[in-house]
Amino acid sequence: MVEFATSVQQIRYEVLREISYLAFNDELDEGLDEVPYKIIPKGKARFRCCIYKEREIVRERVRLACGLLPHGVNGERKNGQVIYVIEEACEGCPIARFQVTENCQGCMTKRCREACPFGAITIAGKRAHIDQDKCRECGRCRDACPYNAIADLMRPCKRSCPVNAISMDEDKKAVIDEEKCINCGACIHECPFGAMADISYIVDVIEALKGNGNVYAIFAPSIEGQFGEEVNSSMIKGAFLKLGFDRAFEVALGADAVALHEAEEVMEAIEEGRLTTTSCCPAFVSMVNKHFPKLIPNISNTVSPMVAMARYIKDEDPKGKVVFIGPCMAKKGEMLSDWARDYVDYVLTFEEIFAMFDAKGVKFDAQEGEREGSAYGLGFAQSGGVAKAVIQIINEKKIENKVIPRSCSGATECKKALTIANAGKLMENLIEGMACEGGCIGGPGSITQTKIARKNINKKVSSNFIDRITENVERFGFDKIDLDRKKK
Repeated sequence: MVEFATSVQQIRYEVLREISYLAFNDELDEGLDEVPYKIIPKGKARFRCCIYKEREIVRERVRLACGLLPHGVNGERKNGQVIYVIEEACEGCPIARFQVTENCQGCMTKRCREACPFGAITIAGKRAHIDQDKCRECGRCRDACPYNAIADLMRPCKRSCPVNAISMDEDKKAVIDEEKCINCGACIHECPFGAMADISYIVDVIEALKGNGNVYAIFAPSIEGQFGEEVNSSMIKGAFLKLGFDRAFEVALGADAVALHEAEEVMEAIEEGRLTTTSCCPAFVSMVNKHFPKLIPNISNTVSPMVAMARYIKDEDPKGKVVFIGPCMAKKGEMLSDWARDYVDYVLTFEEIFAMFDAKGVKFDAQEGEREGSAYGLGFAQSGGVAKAVIQIINEKKIENKVIPRSCSGATECKKALTIANAGKLMENLIEGMACEGGCIGGPGSITQTKIARKNINKKVSSNFIDRITENVERFGFDKIDLDRKKK
């Protein structure tokens, strides 16, 4: 059994493993109702006030694991939304955002009171007090206090959201605005009660594996940092075959093809004096589409490596099923887009695939095999990797390098760069946007800490001797695949 860093991740994993086991053994119908009792048995509650609340939360996680929306969500899925609130798990966090702490010295200048434009601060007993009915959460009192005595206690889910998509209802429960949400998964990672969760396709994938048609696994470059530094791509492919997939491919190969296609696009844009933003990260693309519509024409027309790899496979086997495995929840939303839905059938996170491995007892054994993706394709897993690959293509073609990249690590940096570009003041001509800090290795669907994953994948990059992207793309015939998001 895998031990995770947090109890939230542990419970999430246990549910996925139990659902996987039942699905593999054709026991879903009779076994679903027993999952909450197996994970939360009789006795003391593991994390909450009582076992009954814990079981109800597990039931909601079971629904999501089976591809169903949680209770309380009205209507059907729309806008590619994949992240939802489990109301039973949301504690309401009944806290006022700004509060005066013991650090308050009752100073003579009363700068906090003077800074408040709403008259919400009074001084009593040589200490400042905030009237929460008057407070408008502007934060000026906090900034003015010379002792940092005013704490900002914004709810973790709301604080983590880079696009202000989370608000509170009348019961102080979290609410996600689907018109703003970019499915980045930051709230899932930050909520200390596990009240945010993504919908899963794990049952659909297992049913496909038990069917008659071919099912292909395509795994993100960042997977090689997840299972330890000794686990290589050949071992990962072997594990997928044991699970029931017919073949497995490195999406690093798709990244090579994307780099070649995108380099040509970037060079053309530079000659015309236009800015280009990358299109590999679906959360970043959603941020542009939903919050910076003026910049939509600047988004690269190149599909993501996931879609590129899926198109490559469907070109040979149109009836085959393609399953992408990565650290990203936003990929589940991208799967439903116009440029992906005919090629990518399902998306799983690393958490979900590891739960399937565990349920079926799959181990990573030594395997023989050649790499498919280059060192640069593998480098897409980290912030800055896309820009490096684009520049490598330019160098391979012996063209003057005019690319001035701005690599954004995390949604905050992405938002800052887009804000500057939106105002027409960005100095760079290529924005590489990755919504997760560190790049894909920091994705919310990962099972390994980012710093460990970075160390592991850097070792794989340094030992990868495929260093010519153009030749590698031609070697696999990938140069013949249409990689336009908007097909001509």
